[in-house]
Amino acid sequence: MAKRSRAASLGGWIAVALLVVGCAGSRGPDPAPDPPGDVSSPPPADAPAPDPTTDPAPDPANGGSGPTAGDRAQSAVEGLMLGAIIGSQAGPIGSAVLGTTLMIYSAITGRTPLGDRPVGGGSEQDREESMEDQIETEVARQDDLESQIEEELRRQEELLEQIEREEAERAARENVGAPPVPDADLEARADPRAAPAAPRERELPLAIFEKESVEIAKGEWGNDRKLEVEKLSLDADEDGRPEEVRFLDQRTGQLVRREEDRNYDGVIDGWSRYESGVLVERSLDESGDGEVDVWETYVGGVMTAAEKDRDGDGTRDAFYRYAGSDLVEERHDTNDDGKIDRTLRYEVRRLARAEEDRDGDGRADTWTTYADVGGHEFPVRIEKDTAGRGKADTFEIYEQKDGKTVIARREEDKNGDGVIDVTSIYEDGKLKRREVSDPALVPL
Repeated sequence: MAKRSRAASLGGWIAVALLVVGCAGSRGPDPAPDPPGDVSSPPPADAPAPDPTTDPAPDPANGGSGPTAGDRAQSAVEGLMLGAIIGSQAGPIGSAVLGTTLMIYSAITGRTPLGDRPVGGGSEQDREESMEDQIETEVARQDDLESQIEEELRRQEELLEQIEREEAERAARENVGAPPVPDADLEARADPRAAPAAPRERELPLAIFEKESVEIAKGEWGNDRKLEVEKLSLDADEDGRPEEVRFLDQRTGQLVRREEDRNYDGVIDGWSRYESGVLVERSLDESGDGEVDVWETYVGGVMTAAEKDRDGDGTRDAFYRYAGSDLVEERHDTNDDGKIDRTLRYEVRRLARAEEDRDGDGRADTWTTYADVGGHEFPVRIEKDTAGRGKADTFEIYEQKDGKTVIARREEDKNGDGVIDVTSIYEDGKLKRREVSDPALVPL
């Protein structure tokens, strides 16, 4: 029944199109108006005779202006052919419907839908070449769009791989020089999206430390007053370069600062600050160049924030924020221009959303939503601001097909009015159908 209904509908469209074409072809030129006065009166004697070489008579078949009936018929045929070719991407029904629609438009207006001028202004060869150019342009546009989609998927794969590498490196750095931990903590430490616990202090007998009383001037450690502390130095290999130095408040006996050589190369590369004996800040030299490149903040024995200078230029370019026991946000300056251009947000230790500034103007222009299936994260929706208006105008939906991420649907707001103008439907990542809400957008 559904097939019969569609066939009847399609037949109706074709019948209407043929009727319009027939009407356009049967209409003759408008009759010329009667001249004023007595038509039998001869022309004045001194009136010059018309010169056929300089005053050619108007073409009666064309009525003096506009497309002729033949032009309309020719335009209708070309519209039908062009619509059938473009609509074939959606199958036989799409080819018939679009071909019929463009034929009706061409028959009424005397213009090919994708042309710049009425038919009849050039030779048949010119018109055919123009149609071929338009078809080739549309095919090239489709090829370019598919290339853009493939490039986007490659970018997403690279981003996810980069996140995994950075998480593995971060976990490895956090475990450098760490003492053995209970089995209950191993699972949390293995998850790079879990908030790291404060490093555990090694319990060492005070007898192995060298002791001396020192005075720390106001502001030397960022302290707001002069401090009198007990300095405890541990030089296990007796090379004159201590592996660890602890500073205890002489009044309370609580730890206020610790310096350590984390990789045992003879150079201090870790500095920790304590309040009431509890770690609150730690600075690290991960690159070994003598400059701090990692800054960590702790509350209640758990990391709440971390900042990094990944390229060693003295500017912090990566920022991590934790809530409770989970990583919730990352912000990155990927091109070293001093502005954040990528933000990643997590929910329950799973990547949920990403915002990117791809053109470097300081505003986000790409928004990606992710899903997790069987521990595998992949993009399911990508929104883009392609026109620089500050809001998304292109929306792409992705799905998993045989373990591969492919595009399923693409929606475009061409004029920025908030209404979708073009919808493209894909199967197995290939364009199958396109729906255009405004005929003025053809060609796309």
